[in-house]
Amino acid sequence: MQRMHLHLVSDSTGETLEMIAKAALAQFDDPDVVRHFWPMVRSRQHLDRIVPSLAASPGLVLFTLVNPETRARLEEHCRQLGLPAVPVLDAVTAALEAQLGEEARGRPGRQHLMDEAYFRRVEAIHYTIAHDDGVGWEDWEEADILLAGVSRSSKTPTSIYLANRGYKVANIPLVMESPPPPALFGLRRPLVVGLTTAPERLVQVRRNRLLSLNEGTETSYVDGEKVREEVQFARRMFADNGWPVIDVTRRSIEETAAAVMRFMQERTDRPVMGGEDGEGAI
Repeated sequence: MQRMHLHLVSDSTGETLEMIAKAALAQFDDPDVVRHFWPMVRSRQHLDRIVPSLAASPGLVLFTLVNPETRARLEEHCRQLGLPAVPVLDAVTAALEAQLGEEARGRPGRQHLMDEAYFRRVEAIHYTIAHDDGVGWEDWEEADILLAGVSRSSKTPTSIYLANRGYKVANIPLVMESPPPPALFGLRRPLVVGLTTAPERLVQVRRNRLLSLNEGTETSYVDGEKVREEVQFARRMFADNGWPVIDVTRRSIEETAAAVMRFMQERTDRPVMGGEDGEGAI
């Protein structure tokens, strides 16, 4: 496969552009792509400084530039160099303008303004870090989401991902020999979600964890039969309490978080009937 250079030019942090490029590249089998990242390009002088790199490594240019002059200059440079240039948000912005009946503001980095939503996200991250691994159960009622599952069922990384989306998340490991605090079963505000996984996969993940800690001792932590009992114990708890369940065996953290957010949306959309939060597995 031929190597391709991909230039990502943004007038802000470039986070949106990176996510779009990553999502599009995921549709191809191991493409040989060299990414060149150019964030915070907001002036003619800055743009002109990256043109030699475009010429030295010709390839596809994806950009999110809202300033008409900067944008026009980039497009002109690309025409002169014979490079394809794609404004990745144009179609979406045009569709929104048509539906909303107004023109877009055209302000670089507008989505990163330190507004109320920004500070809510920061607060959510602080809360989530402080309530990891069963810590701070006295404050669980303040959470939006509580994730429960056996050890190494991706509770912490999923919690952090959700926190970055603005949700206050607590999580608790379920241990057969140590029952969770009674507060877990009386929560009203948070959505409690159970995370489960295939025992065989869980044994593999735990073995890798022990290896990373230079711990090679065989214990019940990685014993196949014991692990199956743990998973069954957790699933019974989920069923007994009517908590929604997500099987994370073949899911990425992003996919698991998306499933949790879908449960949250369903909970918001559902009329209040008996206080049930729903059940079933995804």
